[in-house]
Amino acid sequence: MKHFLLTLLLLTSSFASITTINSFEADFVQSITDEKNKVLTYSGHITAMKPQYAKWNYTSPVLKDVYINDFKVTIVEPEIEQVIIKKLESNFEFFKMIQNAKKVSQNTYEANYKKSKFTIKEINNIIQSISYIDEFENNVKVAFKNQKQNQDLQLRVFAPHFPLYYDIIRD
Repeated sequence: MKHFLLTLLLLTSSFASITTINSFEADFVQSITDEKNKVLTYSGHITAMKPQYAKWNYTSPVLKDVYINDFKVTIVEPEIEQVIIKKLESNFEFFKMIQNAKKVSQNTYEANYKKSKFTIKEINNIIQSISYIDEFENNVKVAFKNQKQNQDLQLRVFAPHFPLYYDIIRD
């Protein structure tokens, strides 16, 4: 019976795919390269969950938390004691983009979203990086480590937290 369950587990995981992700959590390094090859590098931790919740916790070079809930983004900047709350003009559906990605080679998927092409690298169905060209023609690469996929997450993780004395800017 043990061998049957182990075999069933291995078979199930072998059919898994990055397109079946329901939640994602990882440390990240985000590199943005402009047309003059100047590179800006940010690092931190991301937590995301279907249908469309995300928290980007930037730890370097500045502290910043970015919360995304459907059509709203809240940016908390402790170093300047400020919070920016904006409505998003359109919802960037990360999980839908991943779900619609097409495998183009071993360990590489591509997805088109709006006017951008995203290249997703994976190893053993774990996302390693996402690259794209942003609206300013910068090359953006987000590399992940310590990834956890399809973990149970609580909605409270995505609720913005900040002291009441912070300046609040509504955009």
